[in-house]
Amino acid sequence: MIEFDWKPDKNSQEPIYRQIVRYIRDKIAAGDWVIGSRLPSQRDMARAFGVNRSTVVTAMEELISYGILESAYGGGTRVKSNTWSLLMSQPPDWNKYIQSGPFRANLPAIQTINKLEFEPGYVRIGTGELAPELYPHELVAKIFRRMPEVIPHLGYLGPLGLPELGRVLSRRLARDEGIAADPSNILITSGSLQGLQLISVCMLKRGSRVYTEAPTYLKSLQIFQSAGMELCGVPLDREGIKFWEIKDASVSSLLYTIPTHHNPTGTVMSRERRKEVLQFSRTHRLPILEDDAYGKLWFDQKPPRAIKAEDTTGSVIYMGTVSKTMAPGLRIGWVVGPEAVVQRLGDVKMQTDYGASSVSQWIMTELLESGDYDLYLDDLRRELRARRDNALSALERYFRGMASWNCPSGGFYIWLRLHRRVSMDKVFSKALEAGILLNPGNMYDYRENHAIRLSYAYAEPEKLDWALRTLSYIIEKYDQKER
Repeated sequence: MIEFDWKPDKNSQEPIYRQIVRYIRDKIAAGDWVIGSRLPSQRDMARAFGVNRSTVVTAMEELISYGILESAYGGGTRVKSNTWSLLMSQPPDWNKYIQSGPFRANLPAIQTINKLEFEPGYVRIGTGELAPELYPHELVAKIFRRMPEVIPHLGYLGPLGLPELGRVLSRRLARDEGIAADPSNILITSGSLQGLQLISVCMLKRGSRVYTEAPTYLKSLQIFQSAGMELCGVPLDREGIKFWEIKDASVSSLLYTIPTHHNPTGTVMSRERRKEVLQFSRTHRLPILEDDAYGKLWFDQKPPRAIKAEDTTGSVIYMGTVSKTMAPGLRIGWVVGPEAVVQRLGDVKMQTDYGASSVSQWIMTELLESGDYDLYLDDLRRELRARRDNALSALERYFRGMASWNCPSGGFYIWLRLHRRVSMDKVFSKALEAGILLNPGNMYDYRENHAIRLSYAYAEPEKLDWALRTLSYIIEKYDQKER
C-alpha cells in the first residue's frame, strides 16, 4: 500500500487538484511507486492530503484519463503501465526486480510496526527494547570521557573483531555462564541478528530444516526462509521445548532455541530439559543455535546455566548481545562456537561489512572491564521487575476473565492469551486508531493464535496502564459485536 508524506500548498495559485496530479505523476515517473502499486481509498487520501474528498476524486479522474492510474472494481486504484507512462520517460518496472530478489518481505503487520515505532503519538506496548529513560546516560558519559585515553586508533579490525573485547568476553563467559571459550572461539558481530544472518548464508544449504520453539521470535523474521530453509515449529511446555516431538532430525537440520526468558513467551527452560536437549542433539547429530539475548535480565533468581556450558563436543553455537541490556544502537553481539565455524563466519562478515563498529567495541571493552556494567545490571533488573509487577497488576484489573498470561521471571515479555477467538488483524487495526502499537502473537507462531506479546520494558507504566485499559475495551467491544 502506498503511503503519503506530502501535502498540497493551499497558498499556491496552482489548483489543489492539479498539485495532487503533479505529485502522483512525479512519484510514478521517478519509479518511487512501482507498477501495480495500490493507492489508499479516496477517503484516506483526502485525510492524508488535508483536502475535501471531491478534490481527490477530480485528481483521480484526470490521472485515470491519462492512463497513469487504473480503477478496478473491488481492487481500488492502482498504478498502470501504458503509452502515457512511456511519454513520461517510464522507469524500469522495479516491482519485477523487487519480487525476484532472494530476501523475502516482512509480514505487513511487521512492516507497519517497523515504520510506526519511529512515529510520535503511539504507545508502544510490544517493543523489544529498553525505554529511553532506562538508558544509562551517566555511565555511558563516563565511559566516553575515558575513550580518548583508551582508543589507540579507529582503523579496521580483524575478522573476529577487537582482540581486547574478545579477551574480556572470554573471561566473563567462563565466570558468568561456565562457558569455556578462547578468544579464537568468539566472533564480534553487529548485534545477534547479524549472527543469525551469517549462519543462514554460509552454514546451511537450501532445503535445510530449522527447528524452533512454537511460537518463536525467529518466525517473525525472514532470514532463514530467504536463504531457502524451512522453519519447523516444536511445541513448548513450562520447562521448554518438547524436543521429543522432533521426529526427523538430520545432518541438514539445526535447532534454534531461546532457553532463557524466551521471546515471546517468557519461558525459562529447566536445567534438566537443557541437559536432555543437549543429549538429543548429540544422539541425532542436530546442531544447536542458542540465543541468549535476555539471559542477564533475571529478577529474583539466576536461570540455569546456558546449554553451551555443558557442551563438550562443539554441538552448540551460542549467541549473546547487549542490545537488550544496554542499547540496540551499540550494535554489538557475539557468536561463540568451534574455531573453524567462527573463522568461517568471520570471513563472510569481512565480505559484508568489514567489521562491527570499532567505537562500540572499545566502549563495551571498557564497560565490561570496569565493573560498572554489573552495577548497572543490578539497577536495571530492579527497574524491570517493578515494571513487570505494574503490568501484571494492570492485567489483573483489565483482563481478568478475558485472557490468561504468564508471570515472567525476567526478560521483557508477558505472553497474553485471549480466551475468545477474535481477529487479531482487526484488533491490531483498532488499537492503531486508538494510538496503541502492539505486536500480535500470530507474527511469532506457525498457526493462527489469539495472543499478544506484551512488553513492560518500553512504555512508561502509566501509559502502559492506559493502553491495557483501552485495549481491553476494544477487545470486549469487538467480541460483543461479533456475537
